[in-house]
Amino acid sequence: MSEVNPSARRYNSLRRKEQASATRDAVLAAARELFVRDGYRSTTVNAIARRAGVAVDTVYAAIGRKPDLLREVVESAISGTGQAVPAEQRDYVLRLREAKTAREKITIYAHALAVIQPRLAPVYVALRDAAGTDHGCAELWEQISDRRAANMRKFIADLSLTGELRTDRPSAELADAVWSMNGPEYWVLLVDQRGWTPEQFAGWLTDAWCRLLLADGGG
Repeated sequence: MSEVNPSARRYNSLRRKEQASATRDAVLAAARELFVRDGYRSTTVNAIARRAGVAVDTVYAAIGRKPDLLREVVESAISGTGQAVPAEQRDYVLRLREAKTAREKITIYAHALAVIQPRLAPVYVALRDAAGTDHGCAELWEQISDRRAANMRKFIADLSLTGELRTDRPSAELADAVWSMNGPEYWVLLVDQRGWTPEQFAGWLTDAWCRLLLADGGG
């Protein structure tokens, strides 16, 4: 009996991985669309499977139950990929850490938010609404909110290393102020409801945070 060609085995393995990745992406895209359009409570796993063009068992195998789907939709919206990416490994965070001045760091982060929020804000709002009636969603909402607050403390600590951060207010207070303004709700208010452009939003955050956080008022 002839042996299986190693190259053919590697090809088949790669093909299976690509197919699994494509299926996962399709399921996440369907879940995102339905969660945003219909809300978490009204969206069923059956509906997600139909929208993605796969069997229900495939949804469970690819990602999991409905709470798992919502978590993965939120995480992929934050990272811009098909899976969660730790903050320290995101491209804009790496560039922010390498920047030399506080204004450069703030500018990088503000413009990164203008790229992230169009995909994150609708999902985040859907999660917020679901948190009011679903215990699991409420836990996820709290976890992500707390994680964002912790990341803002790191952001303020990074700004302080430049020697430009104001010292007349507690650093935790400054972190909370940034946390309140980088939330998707702030984006929804200014961009979705008031018609600001993403560029205008990024410019506003840069100017506001420089004035608010830096000892020289950003001058």
